[in-house]
Amino acid sequence: MRWKQGRRSDNVEDMRSSSPTSMGALGGASAAMRILPFLLRTKTGRTLLIIGVLVYFGAKFLGIDLLQLAAPPGATVSANSQQISPKDQELADFVSVVLADTESTWHLEFKKLGLTYHEPKLVLFRNAVSSACGYAQSAMGPFYCPGDNKLYIDLAFYEDMKNKLGAPGDFAQAYVVAHEVGHHVQTLLGTSAKVTQAQQQVSKAQANQLSVKLELQADCYAGIWGHYADTERQMVEDGDIEEALNAASAIGDDNLQQQAGGAVRPESFTHGSSKQRVEWFKRGFEQGKVEACDTFK
Repeated sequence: MRWKQGRRSDNVEDMRSSSPTSMGALGGASAAMRILPFLLRTKTGRTLLIIGVLVYFGAKFLGIDLLQLAAPPGATVSANSQQISPKDQELADFVSVVLADTESTWHLEFKKLGLTYHEPKLVLFRNAVSSACGYAQSAMGPFYCPGDNKLYIDLAFYEDMKNKLGAPGDFAQAYVVAHEVGHHVQTLLGTSAKVTQAQQQVSKAQANQLSVKLELQADCYAGIWGHYADTERQMVEDGDIEEALNAASAIGDDNLQQQAGGAVRPESFTHGSSKQRVEWFKRGFEQGKVEACDTFK
């Protein structure tokens, strides 16, 4: 993939240096919230709470980080405690270029629809992160949060793609970002809200089917980005499309269920089969227009 000369996005928030190295720090905050109601019930508890607040802000005034002192072994809350390797930085640079390229694509597509595209933010994190959709660990994989219009990704996921899912390659990595941007597009167009409302009125199996349609549409939207990256900006090299199709196939629900050693249960699918994901990405890539991505028909 020809990306190094591409524009970098201004919408990347790099939180890798301040992400906790374990869930210990997050667990401490959670424990404090559980204790708070008990402190408020008694006069002694309220007094201790007031003293604690005064001590905390007094320490902050003196430049002392009490959270760091209280953190359990292995937890990190210091803002500059984690080093970013040159390899990691190059990968972050790559993601920034891909995000910028999706911005170019969707500004153009929204203009065709008579709409204005509002760019999402992309948050880079390590291990765990707090979003408007709640706390999330890296094991969840990349995700989009409609509550704050942000994409979240731990770049370590790309190693899992390569080593655990057998889906290596830079265009496969770009497909992941483009898919999550696709969910942002669905939010802006009102599709996500309609699906969420519909899911509340049907059975679980039917709700899963609606989820599949939503995910397949995001795959198709990722294909639209690939179409423009190829035809308008000549970023696509030989073998790139195969990488994306391989990645789409690798994360199909049927393939993941087989890898987990279980039976394939279509009624439980939430993202679509390998075949479906490949087909809808190809459709977006080949036709390059939003009208081609109506998975709800």
